[in-house]
Amino acid sequence: MESAFVQQQHTLHLNEWENKRPGLTAGFTLRTGGVSLPPYHSANYGLHVQDDPDHVRKNRQSLAGAIGFPISSWVAAEQTHGDQIVKVTQPLAGSGSLSYEDTIKRTDGFYTQEKNILLTLGFADCIPMYFFSPEKEMIGTAHAGWKGTVQNITGKMVRLWNELEDIHPGTILAAVGPGIGPCCYTVDEHVITQLQEVLPNHEPFEKNEDGTYQLSLREANYHLLIQEGVPPQNILYSTDCTSCRESQYFSHRRDEGTTGRMISFIGLK
Repeated sequence: MESAFVQQQHTLHLNEWENKRPGLTAGFTLRTGGVSLPPYHSANYGLHVQDDPDHVRKNRQSLAGAIGFPISSWVAAEQTHGDQIVKVTQPLAGSGSLSYEDTIKRTDGFYTQEKNILLTLGFADCIPMYFFSPEKEMIGTAHAGWKGTVQNITGKMVRLWNELEDIHPGTILAAVGPGIGPCCYTVDEHVITQLQEVLPNHEPFEKNEDGTYQLSLREANYHLLIQEGVPPQNILYSTDCTSCRESQYFSHRRDEGTTGRMISFIGLK
């Protein structure tokens, strides 16, 4: 499967969406092209790791210029591996953009219908999820690690749009971004048991001889979208494993917790 994300210098872009709706910017950062020093080299966007905050802010300002969304329009979350999703309005613009202390608390998903707001979330193996309603001009992004996946934050976004925003799941476009692949992601029975509760009809994993499992979080979230009524043809999919591709991505598991963060971003003008 060919990756749906197209590289433009130091970022990946959902070109198919951006071409469909001029003024839409949606993508994912790479670890290259920034000013952070090892082990956060070089484009770390995470303010909560032990990187120099001034370096992180420079990286963020540089990205803001490159994609045309000023830092004052960014929104960032605390991210606690939960399933809380916040509808963002203009008064929240700038939250968490230059300081981790004023991120939007206990939140792992955002959506908005307002223009000139950039929704951002941080990643270093977890799966970035993207959502777009062309008809209602609604955009969203979610952070799906194993905890967010077994809480079905992906399905929750689709349900919120359906129930609160009158957006039918069949009209939603979605994308599954780069994240750790089953090649590098070993989990135990505890994780698989919880996953099967929310995804009873699919097994996006293989069992190892020692009783552990190789889990594909990307495939799990792909099936959670379909289970919620998003048509397969509406879903774009990245094939990149963040753990395998050390030159392009930070990886929490590969780097044993001392690493930077990439960010998902999506905004409308």
